[in-house]
Amino acid sequence: MISVVIPTRESGGLLIPTLAALVPGAAVGLVREVLLVDGSAQASGETGETAEVADAAGCEYLAGPADPGARLRMGAQAARGPWLMFIEPVGLLQEGWTREVRSFIDQAERSGAADRHAASFRLALDGFGFGPRLQESAAALRQMVTGRPRPEQGLLIHQRLYERLGRHEDGTRAAARLLGRIGRRRLVMLRSQMLLPME
Repeated sequence: MISVVIPTRESGGLLIPTLAALVPGAAVGLVREVLLVDGSAQASGETGETAEVADAAGCEYLAGPADPGARLRMGAQAARGPWLMFIEPVGLLQEGWTREVRSFIDQAERSGAADRHAASFRLALDGFGFGPRLQESAAALRQMVTGRPRPEQGLLIHQRLYERLGRHEDGTRAAARLLGRIGRRRLVMLRSQMLLPME
């Protein structure tokens, strides 16, 4: 059902917790495949740690270009599932995400809105104390004003809508620009969270 696309670049060690968080989705048949599109192989000529992690975890490894937008686009083109989920190597989906995602997909397909709506996850920042909570509140306020989550919060989108919006463009801001084209009215914020490290 879902093809998960993770753009990587010398991030093999970061991937293990991220991939572990996807296991519940694979166990219930929600996640069809995980594609690691790595941008470090072309520069060095070697696949390295990311390829080893992909092999051990049963993911598909793609040696991609250095450009982040081109890597995201390459992963989407190789995906076999009707739904795409783009996440970052440092993102950790929190407990309950499978139920939320399945509910969103079922409702979108039942109502014929699969090619009109996309979804993202709520932001959670790793850490204790006031600092992370303050940053979460600031990010939520910024999202209310702009209508856009941070690209690192992930994106769940049907292949048809992704194609209609022109896919990811080249460049470091490709994910942010795609969110901008989706727009506030078409983006659903799921209750489940994406845990990200503090900057």
